[in-house]
Amino acid sequence: MPNYPLTRFNEQGSLTEDEAAVLRALGESAALHRRQSVIRRERAAVDSIYMLIEGWVTSAIRLPSGQRQVVKVHIAGDMLGTPSMVLHHAADTLTAITDCRVAALPLTRLRELLIAYPRLGPLFFMSVQVERLALMDIVAAMGKASARERLVRLLLDLHDRLAKIGAVENACFDMPLTQELLGDVLGLTAVHVNRTMRLLEREGLIARHGQRISLVDLERLRKISPVPPRQIRFDPVWLPGPGEM
Repeated sequence: MPNYPLTRFNEQGSLTEDEAAVLRALGESAALHRRQSVIRRERAAVDSIYMLIEGWVTSAIRLPSGQRQVVKVHIAGDMLGTPSMVLHHAADTLTAITDCRVAALPLTRLRELLIAYPRLGPLFFMSVQVERLALMDIVAAMGKASARERLVRLLLDLHDRLAKIGAVENACFDMPLTQELLGDVLGLTAVHVNRTMRLLEREGLIARHGQRISLVDLERLRKISPVPPRQIRFDPVWLPGPGEM
């Protein structure tokens, strides 16, 4: 049984015991993917989405120039490859940042799930909107924010998402992202990322110890961020309740 973390779904609405159980066991047996290995390549045939059980994964698009744009950094509890569900061939490459465990979810099985548990359809729809909101924030920051603001937004995003899965302690968390990878996320060079990290350290806003990072002054960092924190509405009025479908 994959035992998929239900962080995202529990943030959105109340689950029945049956719904929680079927979601945890939804994917196939979890496969181990070693650090830097490719889970699915861009332009590969699409027959599944993926459930990230443990570890960190990037979703990236390779541009005609050969440059890479990382569009999402995934952590445990995320679903991978969902934008490509509407395509015959994958739009992005999914790559393990760390050793990770991933369970494939064939799209045919997803169809069976939505027929058997129709209330999960609106919950998946809500998850898509959460991802769309995150992308809106990324686009806004990339288009109009300074390097310092972009980096602050990313650090806060990782902090807040990791806190929900219990991976943050006293505003400290592990961040296994190289400066080159951070540059691909933020649209900056590795040199610019290093310079900006040092600036935040000098300002007393963050501290680094190897891959572990501490957000020293969360209040000031949130004031610097170009986008506000987002509070997901729990059990919105349009979401059918348990037993209503």
